[in-house]
Amino acid sequence: MNTVFYANGRLHRLGTDYDQTVARGDAQALIPEDASREIIKGVTESSIVMRLARRLPNMPRSQRRMPVQSSLATAYFVNGDIGLKKTTKLDWKNKFLDAEEIAVIMPIAKRVLDDADYDIWGEARPQLVEAVGIAFDDAVFFGTGAPAIWPTNLRQAAINAGNRVVLGTGTDLYADIMEDGGLLNKLELDGYDCTGHVAPMTFKSMLRGVRDAEGTPIFRQGMAERTRYSLDGVDIEFPRNGVMDPALAYDICGQWDALVWALRTDLEWTLLKESVIQDNTGAIIYNLSQMEMVALKVLIRVAWQVPNPINRLQETEANRYPFAVLTP
Repeated sequence: MNTVFYANGRLHRLGTDYDQTVARGDAQALIPEDASREIIKGVTESSIVMRLARRLPNMPRSQRRMPVQSSLATAYFVNGDIGLKKTTKLDWKNKFLDAEEIAVIMPIAKRVLDDADYDIWGEARPQLVEAVGIAFDDAVFFGTGAPAIWPTNLRQAAINAGNRVVLGTGTDLYADIMEDGGLLNKLELDGYDCTGHVAPMTFKSMLRGVRDAEGTPIFRQGMAERTRYSLDGVDIEFPRNGVMDPALAYDICGQWDALVWALRTDLEWTLLKESVIQDNTGAIIYNLSQMEMVALKVLIRVAWQVPNPINRLQETEANRYPFAVLTP
């Protein structure tokens, strides 16, 4: 006969063989408040998007509504002393931040933990946090694994708005980025300024190879000095997490405060002891209790959006976007 008791807001049963899990309350001693802060800090450091874009306050719910201005006011000259004054109006439409989960579980045999000469969890935690940041960047930049409810990824949205330059369109790389019809010009025509570039590591050699008419490298001050990679006074970021695929984009630049992101409040590490891990067909891959295993799970809920309000330089939203992309 099973023993039943009520604690921590949950009904507990002793004596069942298969349905026990380590819930949040059970493992609370293993998840102090600073662990949540550690996730936020770690993911922010590992995600180039989170570092460059504008963070909004944490979301109390899974969705946040953002009213975005969609029309502009107009004023008119008055005809004569008693001429009629015309009217104008303003419109807003809603855009939404939708928090979706990014999570990963790392299972490991208890005997491996017992026999290891170093702290495996300590080694694993930074790697798991980095993986979460990479997953977020992949989704934002290229739509990789992104939930259907999320906005169109930066690369595709820039292409849709006409903010794409194919390498070689101009006379050289300098023209593709800096001159009329280049990346920066496309942003400026849309009413935005470039505040940051994100590029793959291979883009460095492309920049080093650009020379002026006399054959002098444009982006190097001297062979003895370390090259500071910047364009029009704006630094270029070269993520080392592999998120920037040169087959998809050589450079994604834009006004980064025009992209906003926010976290849902429940950020957590969870130590799983008596769970099963299934694949997408429902097949059980690991039964932690039966196989003498434990697993560390990290979960974060995050949302992002590009409000893209109307401005005087480009009033048509379909042709306006705060990011541009240089593609092969």
